[in-house]
Amino acid sequence: MMARKKGVKALLLNWRVLLLILFLIGSVVSMSIKGLTYGIDIGGGVALIAEPEKPVSKDTLNGIITSLQNRLNTFGVKDITIEAQHDPETGQSLIVVKIANVTLDEANQIKDLIESQGVLYMEFNGVIFATGADVTVHSSDYGLDLQECPTCWYVGFELSGKAQNKFKEIAAGKLGWPIDIYLDPPVNSLLVVSPRVYQEMNSGDFMGAPSEGTPKPLVERLKEAFNITVVEYSNQTAEDIVENATALGKDKIILADVPEELYNDVRELVLSKDLKLRVSHYTPQQGEDLKDFVKRILNLYGPYVLKFDPAKGETTRLKLSGSAPTKEEALQEARKIYSVLRSGSLAVKLHVVSEEYISPTLGASFKKQAIIAGIGALIAVLLIVYFHYRRWRIAIPVASTSLFEVIIILGIAALIRWNLDLPSIAGIIAAIGTGVDQQIVITDELLGGTAGRVTRRMSALRRMARAFFIIFASAATTIVAMSFLLVYFVGTLKGFAVTTILGVLIGVLVTRPAYAEIAKYLLSLE
Repeated sequence: MMARKKGVKALLLNWRVLLLILFLIGSVVSMSIKGLTYGIDIGGGVALIAEPEKPVSKDTLNGIITSLQNRLNTFGVKDITIEAQHDPETGQSLIVVKIANVTLDEANQIKDLIESQGVLYMEFNGVIFATGADVTVHSSDYGLDLQECPTCWYVGFELSGKAQNKFKEIAAGKLGWPIDIYLDPPVNSLLVVSPRVYQEMNSGDFMGAPSEGTPKPLVERLKEAFNITVVEYSNQTAEDIVENATALGKDKIILADVPEELYNDVRELVLSKDLKLRVSHYTPQQGEDLKDFVKRILNLYGPYVLKFDPAKGETTRLKLSGSAPTKEEALQEARKIYSVLRSGSLAVKLHVVSEEYISPTLGASFKKQAIIAGIGALIAVLLIVYFHYRRWRIAIPVASTSLFEVIIILGIAALIRWNLDLPSIAGIIAAIGTGVDQQIVITDELLGGTAGRVTRRMSALRRMARAFFIIFASAATTIVAMSFLLVYFVGTLKGFAVTTILGVLIGVLVTRPAYAEIAKYLLSLE
């Protein structure tokens, strides 16, 4: 009995088993804190495949994706995945947009948003002086402005004659005043923000560095340029907010940095009254300061400071400039603004060629079926291994190890916020099958030892080395095969590839070595 207790203690202190225990604990904690997120085929949502009306380059396609991301964020949906597939020879492209947890009406509105081209606005002191149609950006006209400072950047562009004249008229003599650039701002909306966000919007962060005079605060500029009414949240009810938006004739209600319960109440009230209002909710992301949060809500780039008098000189070329902490960040900012100016209005109109909507109810049914399939697979593994070896000491550890792999995969998925869809779950089940094969290889090698303690130990080591050579070779083959799906395909196949690769890596690095130690101990008791 004492020898058995020592054996159990030695097994539990084995580093391979300890590693497995740590991964299990970490995975349970990860799922408890972060929770699992589901793709549209489980959580419900819409999948749309859009095609440009004419062939485009890869750079243009990337610009379209950036604009779509901004546009859908403006719509207020939270779980967005946009992927693209491009053929460089023909220029043909497909864009796959997946959005979870939306209603059928919202799905139809999202389709309309994708098929509309979108507009870029340039605004000065509450006056829109140019749109995307007025802006021309020449190829690669951006970079570091080393004459100003080592970490300064610039983006050059030209305005049409009409926009240039209007800009001269409204900006003459106003050096240091802010210039705002928007991509699909929430026009004609009611924006309800927390007191700290309201204070930030009226602060000097959005006032530029005027040499003389006083620009209008951002709240006033939004009202005059886009009919966006900003209201400070002071415990208004959902009824108050909806009534205010309706009385002002707004199209959208945006709630920023306010309780999520208020958002749910406003949304339910809008749905119950069948009002034509879009409701969005924004919360600051981890590490995001209030200025960046406000810019994200409004799809605002800037504000940038006017560094010349447009009334002086006849040049049509203008320049946006700024600075960043490092050269790399400065160049990244320049590229971002260059991309926005180049593709503010979508370069090519998109047509939705395929759409699939899955209701949350149907998605819940799929989730239940997937859980049943997983449990069924584990039970089948347990029974088949038992009937093969006629030993519960082998069958139970094999099935338990498969269960441990599933828990670790789900824990890592929760940690990286990977959306679990049906192909992902199929990948988990495939990983279980691969894992069982490899555990049987280990078991067969352990059972093949010869008599004699020293000879048996040396034989076991050689057999384990041979077993793990087979396992590593099999794992490498699977990872290479799945990598092609991961790199060259878009859509649901990626979920299958990710979970399969994840399962194989967890098996090879964590669960197989632990199972080998557990199996050696259990078989030594016979």
